[in-house]
Amino acid sequence: MKTNYKLALAVLAGVSRGVAGVEAIHAQQVKTPPAYIIADVEVTDPATFQKYADKVPETLAPFNAHYLVRGGKIQALEGEMPKRVVVIAFASAEKALGWYDSPAYVAIKSIRDSSAKSRLFIVEGLTPQ
Repeated sequence: MKTNYKLALAVLAGVSRGVAGVEAIHAQQVKTPPAYIIADVEVTDPATFQKYADKVPETLAPFNAHYLVRGGKIQALEGEMPKRVVVIAFASAEKALGWYDSPAYVAIKSIRDSSAKSRLFIVEGLTPQ
């Protein structure tokens, strides 16, 4: 009987240590909030802007980013209505800034600048629970 009792205590102690270790590792993992690039765009040269718009998705792919809003109908509730809104989702602000500064995006940014007036922002979202 004493051997079974000792074995049970050893198993219980091992499980307790394992649970404590998993909780410690989980607590150390920092949950990074998602980030969004929001663009307020007024297209001044639609044909040239379309060349830019066609190239953007391939620059997003390495960053696992995706569009949430890409143009679409806008209904103003308060204030001045933007002409066009784009929202791109990223896993983090670092990823969003990495995309914005990437050679692939920098290479096409001048096309946007020559065909539209725009304001871009990186906004952090809520941290996943």
